[in-house]
Amino acid sequence: MDILYMLIPLSVVLVFFILAGLWWAINSGQFEDVEGEGERILDDS
Repeated sequence: MDILYMLIPLSVVLVFFILAGLWWAINSGQFEDVEGEGERILDDS
């Protein structure tokens, strides 16, 4: 039972880190042109 007092807050902190990373990726333009790289590979000759 004592381990739950450690695991629950650690899992909440991990979720916040994941959400912060996703927020950073979205706001920094990581997903702006998701089809461009696939088309660039096909057009490369």
